[in-house]
Amino acid sequence: MTGGQLADVLEGRVADPDWLADAVDRVARDPDAVAALFPAAGRRCGRGPLPDEALGRDAGPDAAPDPVGWTVDDAARVLLLTALPLHGTALAGQVDALYRYGSADEKRAVLRALPLLDLGSAGVDILHDALRTNDTRLVAAAVGPYARHLDDRMWRQAVLKCVFMEIPLTAVADLDRRADGELGRMLGDLADERRAAGRTIPADAGILLALIGDLPPAGGDGTADRTDEREGKAG
Repeated sequence: MTGGQLADVLEGRVADPDWLADAVDRVARDPDAVAALFPAAGRRCGRGPLPDEALGRDAGPDAAPDPVGWTVDDAARVLLLTALPLHGTALAGQVDALYRYGSADEKRAVLRALPLLDLGSAGVDILHDALRTNDTRLVAAAVGPYARHLDDRMWRQAVLKCVFMEIPLTAVADLDRRADGELGRMLGDLADERRAAGRTIPADAGILLALIGDLPPAGGDGTADRTDEREGKAG
Protein backbone atom coordinates (compact mmCIF):
# COMPACT_ATOMS: atom_id res chain seq x y z
CA MET A 1 0.00 0.00 0.00
CA THR A 2 1.28 3.47 -0.90
CA GLY A 3 0.78 6.82 0.79
CA GLY A 4 -1.65 7.80 -1.94
CA GLN A 5 -3.69 4.65 -1.43
CA LEU A 6 -3.80 5.30 2.31
CA ALA A 7 -5.11 8.80 1.67
CA ASP A 8 -7.85 7.32 -0.51
CA VAL A 9 -8.75 4.74 2.15
CA LEU A 10 -8.98 7.46 4.81
CA GLU A 11 -11.29 9.67 2.77
CA GLY A 12 -14.55 10.08 4.66
CA ARG A 13 -13.27 8.11 7.66
CA VAL A 14 -11.16 10.72 9.50
CA ALA A 15 -12.79 12.60 12.36
CA ASP A 16 -10.93 15.83 11.53
CA PRO A 17 -9.73 15.70 7.91
CA ASP A 18 -8.64 19.34 7.95
CA TRP A 19 -6.29 18.61 10.85
CA LEU A 20 -4.78 15.65 9.00
CA ALA A 21 -4.30 17.60 5.77
CA ASP A 22 -2.62 20.42 7.69
CA ALA A 23 -0.47 17.96 9.66
CA VAL A 24 0.77 16.27 6.49
CA ASP A 25 1.62 19.67 5.00
CA ARG A 26 3.43 20.77 8.17
CA VAL A 27 5.51 17.59 8.32
CA ALA A 28 6.47 17.99 4.66
CA ARG A 29 7.72 21.51 5.41
CA ASP A 30 9.15 20.90 8.89
CA PRO A 31 10.15 17.31 9.70
CA ASP A 32 10.56 18.12 13.40
CA ALA A 33 6.83 18.85 13.61
CA VAL A 34 6.12 15.12 13.39
CA ALA A 35 7.20 14.64 17.02
CA ALA A 36 4.09 16.46 18.27
CA LEU A 37 1.70 15.55 15.45
CA PHE A 38 2.36 11.81 15.42
CA PRO A 39 1.02 11.14 18.96
CA ALA A 40 -1.98 13.43 18.36
CA ALA A 41 -3.22 11.49 15.34
CA GLY A 42 -5.36 9.09 17.36
CA ARG A 43 -7.22 11.84 19.17
CA ARG A 44 -7.68 14.04 16.10
CA CYS A 45 -8.34 11.40 13.44
CA GLY A 46 -10.07 8.61 15.36
CA ARG A 47 -9.10 5.07 16.27
CA GLY A 48 -11.78 3.01 14.56
CA PRO A 49 -10.97 -0.02 12.40
CA LEU A 50 -10.61 0.36 8.66
CA PRO A 51 -12.83 -2.05 6.72
CA ASP A 52 -11.02 -5.03 5.24
CA GLU A 53 -12.53 -4.37 1.84
CA ALA A 54 -11.09 -0.85 1.88
CA LEU A 55 -7.63 -2.35 2.38
CA GLY A 56 -8.11 -5.00 -0.28
CA ARG A 57 -8.38 -7.87 2.22
CA ASP A 58 -11.26 -10.34 2.40
CA ALA A 59 -11.92 -11.16 6.04
CA GLY A 60 -14.62 -13.73 5.27
CA PRO A 61 -17.97 -14.08 7.05
CA ASP A 62 -16.58 -16.04 10.01
CA ALA A 63 -13.39 -14.07 10.60
CA ALA A 64 -12.31 -13.52 14.19
CA PRO A 65 -11.09 -10.13 15.45
CA ASP A 66 -7.88 -9.62 13.53
CA PRO A 67 -4.73 -8.08 15.06
CA VAL A 68 -3.51 -7.62 11.50
CA GLY A 69 -6.27 -5.09 10.77
CA TRP A 70 -5.49 -1.42 10.24
CA THR A 71 -7.10 1.41 12.19
CA VAL A 72 -7.73 5.00 11.18
CA ASP A 73 -4.92 6.28 13.40
CA ASP A 74 -2.54 3.66 11.96
CA ALA A 75 -3.15 4.96 8.48
CA ALA A 76 -3.02 8.62 9.52
CA ARG A 77 0.31 8.14 11.27
CA VAL A 78 1.76 6.23 8.34
CA LEU A 79 0.64 9.05 6.07
CA LEU A 80 2.54 11.51 8.27
CA LEU A 81 5.69 9.41 8.05
CA THR A 82 5.49 9.12 4.27
CA ALA A 83 5.32 12.93 4.12
CA LEU A 84 8.70 13.34 5.82
CA PRO A 85 11.17 14.95 3.36
CA LEU A 86 14.04 12.90 4.79
CA HIS A 87 16.20 10.05 3.58
CA GLY A 88 18.86 7.71 4.87
CA THR A 89 20.32 8.36 8.30
CA ALA A 90 18.16 11.41 9.01
CA LEU A 91 14.96 9.51 8.26
CA ALA A 92 16.11 6.46 10.22
CA GLY A 93 16.85 8.62 13.27
CA GLN A 94 13.45 10.29 13.18
CA VAL A 95 11.60 7.00 12.73
CA ASP A 96 13.60 5.28 15.45
CA ALA A 97 12.82 8.06 17.95
CA LEU A 98 9.09 7.89 17.20
CA TYR A 99 9.16 4.15 17.77
CA ARG A 100 11.33 4.15 20.90
CA TYR A 101 9.34 6.79 22.74
CA GLY A 102 5.91 6.04 21.34
CA SER A 103 2.91 4.24 22.77
CA ALA A 104 2.06 0.74 21.55
CA ASP A 105 -0.28 2.24 18.94
CA GLU A 106 2.44 4.60 17.76
CA LYS A 107 4.97 1.77 17.59
CA ARG A 108 2.58 -0.27 15.46
CA ALA A 109 2.15 2.63 13.05
CA VAL A 110 5.92 2.93 12.69
CA LEU A 111 6.15 -0.78 11.92
CA ARG A 112 3.42 -0.48 9.31
CA ALA A 113 5.20 2.48 7.72
CA LEU A 114 8.64 0.87 7.38
CA PRO A 115 8.10 -0.73 3.94
CA LEU A 116 6.89 2.62 2.56
CA LEU A 117 9.93 4.60 3.68
CA ASP A 118 13.32 5.12 2.03
CA LEU A 119 15.20 3.26 4.76
CA GLY A 120 16.78 0.25 3.13
CA SER A 121 17.51 -2.16 5.98
CA ALA A 122 18.04 0.60 8.58
CA GLY A 123 14.79 -0.26 10.34
CA VAL A 124 15.64 -3.88 11.12
CA ASP A 125 16.48 -3.12 14.76
CA ILE A 126 12.91 -1.86 15.16
CA LEU A 127 11.63 -5.21 13.90
CA HIS A 128 13.88 -7.05 16.33
CA ASP A 129 12.52 -5.00 19.21
CA ALA A 130 8.90 -5.60 18.21
CA LEU A 131 9.50 -9.33 17.88
CA ARG A 132 10.82 -9.45 21.45
CA THR A 133 7.49 -8.19 22.78
CA ASN A 134 4.38 -10.17 23.66
CA ASP A 135 2.07 -7.64 22.02
CA THR A 136 0.22 -9.38 19.20
CA ARG A 137 -0.33 -6.06 17.43
CA LEU A 138 3.39 -5.33 17.25
CA VAL A 139 4.44 -8.85 16.32
CA ALA A 140 1.83 -9.00 13.55
CA ALA A 141 3.00 -5.67 12.15
CA ALA A 142 6.65 -6.75 12.36
CA VAL A 143 6.13 -9.74 10.04
CA GLY A 144 4.65 -7.57 7.30
CA PRO A 145 6.40 -6.61 4.04
CA TYR A 146 9.43 -5.01 5.73
CA ALA A 147 10.31 -8.40 7.23
CA ARG A 148 12.01 -9.15 3.91
CA HIS A 149 15.03 -7.54 5.58
CA LEU A 150 15.13 -10.20 8.31
CA ASP A 151 17.63 -12.99 7.79
CA ASP A 152 16.19 -16.47 7.36
CA ARG A 153 16.88 -17.58 10.93
CA MET A 154 15.18 -14.56 12.49
CA TRP A 155 12.32 -14.74 10.00
CA ARG A 156 11.60 -18.38 10.88
CA GLN A 157 11.64 -17.51 14.58
CA ALA A 158 9.18 -14.70 13.87
CA VAL A 159 6.81 -17.08 12.07
CA LEU A 160 7.06 -19.54 14.94
CA LYS A 161 6.26 -16.76 17.40
CA CYS A 162 3.14 -15.96 15.39
CA VAL A 163 2.08 -19.59 15.77
CA PHE A 164 2.78 -19.52 19.53
CA MET A 165 0.76 -16.31 19.90
CA GLU A 166 -1.99 -17.54 17.55
CA ILE A 167 -1.51 -14.59 15.24
CA PRO A 168 -3.07 -15.45 11.86
CA LEU A 169 -0.36 -16.41 9.41
CA THR A 170 -2.01 -14.14 6.87
CA ALA A 171 -0.02 -11.45 8.69
CA VAL A 172 3.26 -12.93 7.43
CA ALA A 173 4.38 -11.36 4.17
CA ASP A 174 6.07 -13.61 1.59
CA LEU A 175 5.19 -16.76 3.52
CA ASP A 176 4.69 -18.84 0.38
CA ARG A 177 8.04 -17.74 -1.00
CA ARG A 178 10.18 -17.99 2.14
CA ALA A 179 8.76 -21.04 3.90
CA ASP A 180 11.28 -23.87 3.71
CA GLY A 181 12.13 -27.26 5.11
CA GLU A 182 13.76 -25.80 8.21
CA LEU A 183 10.59 -23.92 9.08
CA GLY A 184 8.70 -27.16 8.46
CA ARG A 185 10.99 -28.97 10.91
CA MET A 186 10.44 -26.28 13.54
CA LEU A 187 6.68 -26.39 13.08
CA GLY A 188 6.76 -30.18 13.23
CA ASP A 189 8.65 -30.09 16.53
CA LEU A 190 6.12 -27.63 17.92
CA ALA A 191 3.22 -29.77 16.73
CA ASP A 192 4.77 -32.82 18.44
CA GLU A 193 5.19 -30.89 21.70
CA ARG A 194 1.62 -29.65 21.57
CA ARG A 195 0.31 -33.13 20.76
CA ALA A 196 2.17 -34.62 23.72
CA ALA A 197 0.52 -32.02 25.93
CA GLY A 198 -2.92 -32.77 24.52
CA ARG A 199 -3.00 -29.57 22.50
CA THR A 200 -2.88 -28.66 18.82
CA ILE A 201 -1.29 -25.98 16.70
CA PRO A 202 -3.56 -23.41 15.02
CA ALA A 203 -5.31 -24.62 11.89
CA ASP A 204 -3.40 -22.33 9.53
CA ALA A 205 -0.09 -23.55 10.96
CA GLY A 206 -1.23 -27.14 10.43
CA ILE A 207 -2.01 -26.39 6.79
CA LEU A 208 1.39 -24.76 6.33
CA LEU A 209 3.13 -27.73 7.94
CA ALA A 210 1.33 -30.10 5.58
CA LEU A 211 2.60 -28.08 2.63
CA ILE A 212 6.24 -27.63 3.66
CA GLY A 213 6.98 -30.46 6.08
CA ASP A 214 8.91 -32.49 3.50
CA LEU A 215 10.70 -29.65 1.72
CA PRO A 216 14.52 -29.68 1.62
CA PRO A 217 16.27 -27.88 4.49
CA ALA A 218 17.60 -24.38 3.93
CA GLY A 219 20.61 -24.42 1.66
CA GLY A 220 19.77 -27.86 0.33
CA ASP A 221 19.06 -28.70 -3.26
CA GLY A 222 15.61 -28.69 -4.77
CA THR A 223 14.99 -24.96 -4.34
CA ALA A 224 13.70 -24.68 -7.87
CA ASP A 225 11.29 -27.56 -7.24
CA ARG A 226 9.63 -26.14 -4.12
CA THR A 227 6.73 -24.56 -5.94
CA ASP A 228 5.97 -27.78 -7.81
CA GLU A 229 6.20 -29.82 -4.61
CA ARG A 230 3.84 -27.48 -2.76
CA GLU A 231 1.37 -27.57 -5.63
CA GLY A 232 1.50 -31.36 -5.63
CA LYS A 233 0.74 -31.49 -1.91
CA ALA A 234 -2.00 -28.90 -2.18
CA GLY A 235 -3.64 -30.94 -4.92
